[in-house]
Amino acid sequence: MIPVEQAQREICAAFRPLPAEQVGLADALGRVLAEDVTARVSHPPFAVSAMDGYAVRSTDAATVPVRLKLVGTAPAGGHYEGRVGPGEAVRILTGGPLPNGADSIVIQENAKRDGDSVELTAAAEPGRHIRAKGQDFEEGRVLFRAGARLTARDIGLAAAANRPWLKVRRRPRVAILSTGDELSMPGEPIGPAGIVGSNGLALAAFVRACGGDPVDLGIARDDAGVLAEMLAGAAGADLLITTGGASVGDHDLVQEALAGQGMKLAFWKIAMRPGKPVMFGQLGSTPVLGLPGNPVSALVCSLLFVKPAFAVMEGREVLDDSETAILGSDLKANDQRQDYLRARLTRNAQGALVAAAMERQDSAMMAFLAQADGLVIRPPHAPAAKAGEAVRVLRFHRDLMGL
Repeated sequence: MIPVEQAQREICAAFRPLPAEQVGLADALGRVLAEDVTARVSHPPFAVSAMDGYAVRSTDAATVPVRLKLVGTAPAGGHYEGRVGPGEAVRILTGGPLPNGADSIVIQENAKRDGDSVELTAAAEPGRHIRAKGQDFEEGRVLFRAGARLTARDIGLAAAANRPWLKVRRRPRVAILSTGDELSMPGEPIGPAGIVGSNGLALAAFVRACGGDPVDLGIARDDAGVLAEMLAGAAGADLLITTGGASVGDHDLVQEALAGQGMKLAFWKIAMRPGKPVMFGQLGSTPVLGLPGNPVSALVCSLLFVKPAFAVMEGREVLDDSETAILGSDLKANDQRQDYLRARLTRNAQGALVAAAMERQDSAMMAFLAQADGLVIRPPHAPAAKAGEAVRVLRFHRDLMGL
């Protein structure tokens, strides 16, 4: 068995950043930038009013009340052609360009219009209620760096910067093959000794949440010929994930079938729980990750190994997402495998993160994984720990991952 950290390093080393492609802003949500993005325009492109009111020279309204002559209007999308002179004011709306000669806005709540004049009841201050040219950002400014994953806020900023197209990394294509005679798809008839298979759908959802395009190859029976035939569907994928059939049972034929197709095995078995019988290798140009059949193991291993591989393919830095928490319950000493305990995370009165390991840690029990907020990481041979001690945890980020 190899350590988790070594497995992560070897898996990440097998990937390279994917080629770039150009997409429209409407299709850019969640995509990862392949290059820096700079603003093509300044925002605002000229000084504008931040409020509905009157554009004036501050020297004309330093003392109030004062009556000024109304000489024009500056609506949003239009502008006043002339220049504001002594004793003059221009009616202006929010977003309207600041007229030449004016240096302040008196909001309409502090003004009373009377025909072609306006009485101001609040003194004007230079720059008051004015958004200067480029106040938000200036033309040429770098707004995003390569490797950023685009959010809805980012799409809005790119649009304001007049960037209708962006270069992003191609989405990773991930082929997923489930194995096992006992499996059936949800809604299909279940055999007398069968179970409903969840891994294919769960892993496809995980891949989508990470920003990839899953290709579900279906369920392969425990037959070397069938396995070899179905593996052909992975041609052209950036990663092939198999689930089940990676252990040492009589029907665990995946490694044998892959070897028959020419897979070069990098490692098999990791010192971790859940997820010990993980296999990694290379089938031609396609990396292969063989995950355990137990559904909790498959998803925990995806978080630890598939997510970092995506970071490499998307040109992002592989980061350690773990953080410190306080134990909410006692833990026994650990054995030689690194443990990932499903846990509920809360905040105590001081705002510190508290992690309480769930009472059941069986790798086939999906309900407990669905109820968990994260994983408590227990290094190999960690001694018994008491509630209140510090531990490392991996939080599930439900806004993006669900895991």
